[in-house]
Amino acid sequence: MGFTRAELESFRDAVVPDLVGPGLRLLFVGINPGLWTAATRTHFAHPGNRFWPALRRAGVVDVDVDRSTGFTEDDRAAVLARGIGITNLAPRATARADELTREELREGFARLEATVTEHRPGVVAVAGITAWRTATGRPRDRLGRQDQELAGAALWLVPNPSGLNAHETLDSLARAYAAPAVEAGLLPFPTTDA
Repeated sequence: MGFTRAELESFRDAVVPDLVGPGLRLLFVGINPGLWTAATRTHFAHPGNRFWPALRRAGVVDVDVDRSTGFTEDDRAAVLARGIGITNLAPRATARADELTREELREGFARLEATVTEHRPGVVAVAGITAWRTATGRPRDRLGRQDQELAGAALWLVPNPSGLNAHETLDSLARAYAAPAVEAGLLPFPTTDA
């Protein structure tokens, strides 16, 4: 499945609903939906986005999400049953995250706090450190586990899976996404046994 540029543009400013359900353990947070995500109603769905392949490689999920067509109902149910959810800092779809305003990101942080308070995941993993720094006004935050919590949840900052984030590999993304999944109890703690 493909989309023409005009078809994708018709999804500009669309809102993609959060993927959350009962038993939420790990909430991934994107910056905002891209146009392809809005067209397929599947978070991180652009064919060049490495989110789903990295989660699969890490063993966090066992579904192969077709990023060109998006979730099947079985995919959606499997992700929710695993205790994984997805939301965004800003809800409106754009072609690029840099189209968002500082105000949208700051409002998104307040919305994120409300979402975490409502759904009570044990762990939140934000994929997009530059947008996070803007949203929170904390320019010194670094990737990894944060000292502060977010509305009672453990907070991780993880690399953005976009193909534009070229210095990250599928393996490095898988390692980065596995760490919060371990804390959420979705993966076993790694061992150092040889």
